[in-house]
Amino acid sequence: METEITYVCNACGEDIVIPLDPSQGSVQEFVEDCPVCCRPHVIHVEIDDDGQPRAWAEPEQDYD
Repeated sequence: METEITYVCNACGEDIVIPLDPSQGSVQEFVEDCPVCCRPHVIHVEIDDDGQPRAWAEPEQDYD
């Protein structure tokens, strides 16, 4: 199984590599700042039944 996965930052377009932790379940969601542009994103990770991971990011919504 892979130990890292990549997503694309919606703000700056950079490919961001993050660790993959299957012990956290097959559907994961967490907030992480982009290490390039520092904008916060909600990171989604899904691991299918065959163990293939997929990750994508959405901008974190501000609630003022």
